[in-house]
Amino acid sequence: MSNHYDYIIVGAGSAGCVLANRLSEDSSNKVLLLETGGSDKSIFIKMPTALSIPMNTDKYAWQFHTQPEPYLDNREMHCPRGKVLGGSSSINGMVYVRGHAKDFDEWQQHGANGWDYQSCLPYFQKAESFYLGENAYRGGNGPLGVNNGNEMQNPLYTTFIKAGVEAGYASTDDYNASQQEGFGPMHMTVKNGVRSSASREYLDPVKSRSNLTVITGALAQKVNLDGKKTTGIEYKVNGNVQTAHAAKEVVLSAGPIGSPHILQLSGIGDKDILEKAGVEVKHHLPGVGQNLQDHLEFYFQYKCKQPITLNGKLGLISKGLIGAKWLFTRKGLGATNHFESCAFIRSKPGVEWPDIQYHFLPAAMRYDGRSAFAGHGFQVHVGHNKPKSRGSVTIQSANPEQPPQILFNYLQHKDDIEGFRACVRLTRDIIEQSAFDDYRDEEIQPGKHIQTDEEIDAFVRQAVESAYHPSCSCKMGEDDMAVVNSNTQVHGIEGLRVVDSSIFPTVPNGNLNAPTIMVAEKAADIILGNVALQKANADVAMTQNWQETQRAAKI
Repeated sequence: MSNHYDYIIVGAGSAGCVLANRLSEDSSNKVLLLETGGSDKSIFIKMPTALSIPMNTDKYAWQFHTQPEPYLDNREMHCPRGKVLGGSSSINGMVYVRGHAKDFDEWQQHGANGWDYQSCLPYFQKAESFYLGENAYRGGNGPLGVNNGNEMQNPLYTTFIKAGVEAGYASTDDYNASQQEGFGPMHMTVKNGVRSSASREYLDPVKSRSNLTVITGALAQKVNLDGKKTTGIEYKVNGNVQTAHAAKEVVLSAGPIGSPHILQLSGIGDKDILEKAGVEVKHHLPGVGQNLQDHLEFYFQYKCKQPITLNGKLGLISKGLIGAKWLFTRKGLGATNHFESCAFIRSKPGVEWPDIQYHFLPAAMRYDGRSAFAGHGFQVHVGHNKPKSRGSVTIQSANPEQPPQILFNYLQHKDDIEGFRACVRLTRDIIEQSAFDDYRDEEIQPGKHIQTDEEIDAFVRQAVESAYHPSCSCKMGEDDMAVVNSNTQVHGIEGLRVVDSSIFPTVPNGNLNAPTIMVAEKAADIILGNVALQKANADVAMTQNWQETQRAAKI
């Protein structure tokens, strides 16, 4: 087998699968895709309701943990990342959120030129097949299937939306269209009852292309450089170190932990950090691994007066029946991630666009998928989504098999602490609206006794978990701490790019799969030298009096 290619892509995740598909469309391009994990052909990956299993399975995910987080009572936080074809799109919660239009305008303000909302929107559309069809915001013919699961059949989903409106917030039919702010149905990457991952939609249809080689079980060791020019990649497979040569470019799509780590292993990064780890410095680039961001969330849980929640479906017999129905029909409770309604609100007056996100779930569950208590309950996941705290991914040694040190510095910034106080108080206010009177029983978590700032802060430090949205560790821009330029090329190194969520300048207000796929679609055009898709001219609904008000019924 020849080891010479035009393009080498490292990581077959949300971005890497898109790139493998698009770069190999031209049969004259010879493309290699490397992935450390293996096949995604597991029922637990395919079946949406089984989402907690792959995420917690060593076979499918890197089970990273952070350093003790100093502002979370020194807790070591779980940070799983996909280690399978499809990457984190094969193990995630399948929630489809693009982010607010202003998030992408913010990218442009941070130096990512050409990544404003109107430039990105056509690429969101290109990637998507929305179940209600195409419009000025949504795509109708893209690879990625997006729907609303079971159309909110459980009455608690619509009750949550009604309660939000009662509390004085807007409703929105489609938070991924003109108006993110408000309460409404939630979308998920599910097609015909099956997880719509990047691997299934972008890689599976093109695997047979003669110009595309996919190698699984391959751990990248480093990028090979000749001076400041990239020549290829060194990787290990079945215990043997191999070299693949790239005539055009190497693209790192190993994610927010993997991509900065591979750069550092290659001698690209902050020289002091590299020297300390015993790595020869090839190119001093201080921003590599810095600017790390993530979302935190916790569960607000209530007991439910009526036996209508998913807590009644967790027994072996119920699970067996759900599984059997799904196997034969691809329908029912097996075909949804159960997050079918949601909200995006602003935490206080003076915040221009939403910074708090809700996922509603008609069950009271733990992170491992078990019941929170005996009986029926419901919960809403809530988190402050525009954090100001920043962390880092730092190489520990020149050994590629030693994971890097991860530290998010969660809640380091006082504004993030205040954001979570708002999460507690505003959520209580929503669930205590009369819409919930027929269902709401005792507050389980945090519990009514948690009232003061100090009590809320102590609860948050103990209760928050990562929403699994690490990003921004190789940020795009032109300043001294930027790692790639607006064309996704690594500053100062020829023939090397990074394309994944690590290049986001700031974390968007929402889940990350959708923007990661969008970034890869747009980057593919840049890499191939294609004319960019025509900028959109879509309206964006903004709260007019956001300086004075925290909630607005009409936007």
